[in-house]
Amino acid sequence: MMFDRRLIQYFDWGLLGLTTLIVSIGLVALYSALNVEEASPERVLFTKQLIWYGCGLVGMVVSFLFSYKSIERWGHVIYIVSMGLLVFVMFFGRVIAGSKRWLVLGPVSIQPSEMAKLAVAIMLARYYAKVVNTDGLGIKELWPSVILTVIPFILIVRQPDLGTAMIVALITASVTVFTKIEKRTLIYLTTGGLLTVPLVWFFLKSYQKQRILTFLNPDRDPLGAGYHIIQSKIAIGSGMLSGRGFLEGTQNALSFLPEQHTDFIFSVLAEEWGFLGSIVVIMAFLFIIVWGLNIAYGCRDPFGTILSVGITAMIAWQVVINIGMVMGLLPVVGVTLPFLSYGGSSIITLMISIGILLNISMRRFMFE
Repeated sequence: MMFDRRLIQYFDWGLLGLTTLIVSIGLVALYSALNVEEASPERVLFTKQLIWYGCGLVGMVVSFLFSYKSIERWGHVIYIVSMGLLVFVMFFGRVIAGSKRWLVLGPVSIQPSEMAKLAVAIMLARYYAKVVNTDGLGIKELWPSVILTVIPFILIVRQPDLGTAMIVALITASVTVFTKIEKRTLIYLTTGGLLTVPLVWFFLKSYQKQRILTFLNPDRDPLGAGYHIIQSKIAIGSGMLSGRGFLEGTQNALSFLPEQHTDFIFSVLAEEWGFLGSIVVIMAFLFIIVWGLNIAYGCRDPFGTILSVGITAMIAWQVVINIGMVMGLLPVVGVTLPFLSYGGSSIITLMISIGILLNISMRRFMFE
């Protein structure tokens, strides 16, 4: 098969540049969060993150080498394998901090729930591309998408990992609304959802209820459940306009800020870089989100369009929830910040997702 030179002509250098910028910021932030220069034992985590980024880069390249239409053909296999891994975690997963989320494969631990988010986006795009119509989807067309979402949602909640399960549900909601729902069906779903919300409280575990109560009033338990968010807000506030400077954050250096290299890495960044640095990071994420939606807009293939929206929604909701969480605007639910927080499975999934967006963007000429 001859190489099509238009693939180079249409290559999305802008998205690649934005991703490189975010990844670079993530490495700098993680270096500081782990106090690498102090010869701490955590330096091995920084080294591991570099390796994960390398693996993610390989995954990204592979993801745009072949046509994304192959993903549509193999979507059901990707979904089934992903669900199988989630089931496997239930029986053979490693328990860390009370949660069974990881599979140990020799020297490597993977978190299948991260990969499940992308698998759901792919499967929904594959399904909706076949049933989308100008009148909007009714209850009959929406049932399969509900089932495709409920399966991973329940498996992830049981780990327990409410934050990731919420992201899966939000991806489905975003893609479904974008695809268009019949007005009457939308009213039914909205009404049912509002009536169901109060019932959810009775199904939450005690620590999850505590997080919500702490969100409403962090000072009710300042040394317990409210400690994380109080220290996070102190770190963000102490950064002021321009920050304390690289490696000068006291909340991080003195270990007042918990989970500083994962869930609360934005707090480390905000203390050291201040308001101005935080705005740069937020704007970089905003550009990636807008870029992803622009790829969806420019694609003339239903599957490519819907998948672009799903991937963009996955990144967008993680950014919104994580930053809202560390600022005290949302309850603490354990959602990491894309590309910045430590985590191999997350980095690889995100890099592959960017690779798919590049794939869709560079092959848009195929449907012009």
